[in-house]
Amino acid sequence: MRDPLFWRQDGLVPKILSPLSLLWQAGACIRNKSTTPRHPGCPVFCVGNFTVGGAGKTPTAVALYDILTALGRTPHFVSRGYGGSVAGPHRVDPVHDTASGVGDEPLLLAQHGPAWVSRERFLGAETARNAGADAIILDDGLQNPSVIKDCSFAVIDSRYGIGNGRVMPAGPMRETLLSGLEKVRAIILIGDETPAFITNLPASVPVLRARIEPINGSEFAGKKVLAFAGIGRPQKFYDTLKSIGAGIVATNDFDDHHVFTTDELKTLRMNAARLDATLVTTQKDLMRLPLESRVGINSLDIRLVFETPDQLAQIVKTVLADG
Repeated sequence: MRDPLFWRQDGLVPKILSPLSLLWQAGACIRNKSTTPRHPGCPVFCVGNFTVGGAGKTPTAVALYDILTALGRTPHFVSRGYGGSVAGPHRVDPVHDTASGVGDEPLLLAQHGPAWVSRERFLGAETARNAGADAIILDDGLQNPSVIKDCSFAVIDSRYGIGNGRVMPAGPMRETLLSGLEKVRAIILIGDETPAFITNLPASVPVLRARIEPINGSEFAGKKVLAFAGIGRPQKFYDTLKSIGAGIVATNDFDDHHVFTTDELKTLRMNAARLDATLVTTQKDLMRLPLESRVGINSLDIRLVFETPDQLAQIVKTVLADG
């Protein structure tokens, strides 16, 4: 599903839908009050966002994993496993598990370190701790009340920001901005732009600027590519390809977390051959393809690079020092 255009700026439709936003907020309030939050017994770092859709949480979680590992910790990822059928707690096997079972994001995270999927987030965190984790990276759990977090980050796409700033369904927000800001230690702003709401943030909420950097960009520089993506905001992927000098001759957009059919992949291969182009997609999209279907399909591998790398590391050190 793609976010509707009226989510991007305020207008008549968001105003008409705003009463329904109150129902959404009431439901979240009931859930929070009826849930008893618990702590798994080791530091919990949450990577989330204020809006629905892709913002860059996965590369942020990986960057956090690298910092914790460098500090001598043994972090494990814990995710709900969106799009997967496994209820868990289940430790993701990056070789034998599939995206249909555990979800594409946990499968990608498992390429970097121990990852768990669990519909019950606290149970997943507790299981990870019992399996040897001394730090938990909670993937996309900012609005989940079941786990007590020691430190939460909100990841923001600098181009999209918070859209029209309204709560679903009138806008893309999962909760009000004020509510979200009360939960986070810092905002991680990915991209070169500065959304309007950033300029009005309280001084107590630092903004850590970062950018997406291709790891294997040289493989596509100067080559004709047919790019396809089933992510929240595919234009970011296409823009990254352009920035490294890839010649995009065609693009194909699919819904976020789209499960590709045999016929769709066949058509993509035929079109690429007709255009004498290389097929390229995102890392997450590649995770949703069976191993035998990945032949001839390349992925653009990325990492998150911070403008001031020591900022995030210092926050992590402070949280760990506080116990």
